[in-house]
Amino acid sequence: MNPDLINRLTPFREEALGRGIPLEDVERWIATARPSATLVTGGDGPVVGRFGGPLLLPADAPDPWYPLLATLDCAALPEETTGLQLPPDGHLLFFGFPEMTYYGSTAGEVVHIPEGTPVEERNTKYPCVYGEEGDTFFDGATLAVYEQFPQQELRLAPDVSLPHHFLAPSPEGGDETVTLPGHPRAWDLAEAWDETYGGIVVDGPLHIGGYASHECTETDPVTDAAAEAERARRHEAEATPGSADATELPAPEEWTLLAQWDIGLNGREGSTLHWVIPRQDLAEHRFDRAHVSFFWNP
Repeated sequence: MNPDLINRLTPFREEALGRGIPLEDVERWIATARPSATLVTGGDGPVVGRFGGPLLLPADAPDPWYPLLATLDCAALPEETTGLQLPPDGHLLFFGFPEMTYYGSTAGEVVHIPEGTPVEERNTKYPCVYGEEGDTFFDGATLAVYEQFPQQELRLAPDVSLPHHFLAPSPEGGDETVTLPGHPRAWDLAEAWDETYGGIVVDGPLHIGGYASHECTETDPVTDAAAEAERARRHEAEATPGSADATELPAPEEWTLLAQWDIGLNGREGSTLHWVIPRQDLAEHRFDRAHVSFFWNP
């Protein structure tokens, strides 16, 4: 990782040592740091995409259920900045809506459009917001949230990320948790990071790569979302035999954060959307199994 990013963690190191955490534990935690890209709506960083804008899709692509949040230029997001093996060209489209789903189903999707692919502008009467054709019920509260979706250019700010979580699923299974393996002072270290990260990381609404977080992070939101995706797959398979892939999804620890939107809209204050994906799928540049998880603690 870029030494300048590691040097940014000096306030965290000082805070952790000041709490009496042994140096070896602090350095082991810092060794888990990841690069990430924070996308901001101001400043002088390079433009790498935008919130909102026209919905441009190939002619044979289905109409999306969820609204378009952002379109990003893959070539402007190098791996050394994001820590992710994104496609080398084309655009990534992030769709989603901040609402609870049933049986762990996804709250959005990700679409990659390779460079040079012919596209056409689509209607943006998203069923998630406006209902399906012929529906008689209209949800004004949902429309009020959607009308606040940002419409701005997104600029790149290289960033650094440490875990906010300090618990992991117990190896014995079930709902039990254990202290993050390999880090006996994980709770204290996460507390030190929560105390200092506001003065270290870039303040921006959209994050690409790094560690996931939300208002109540104890376990990793990525592994939680991956477990949610598997529950949704199993429910779909049981409810409609033959409609879902019978193969289990990769284990939760084999997933990574693709993007995180810290929402902050009126009516959704303090909520978060996470786009997560199996690492192998990302390496293969396939996004059909990406899962979007919504967290809100109103």
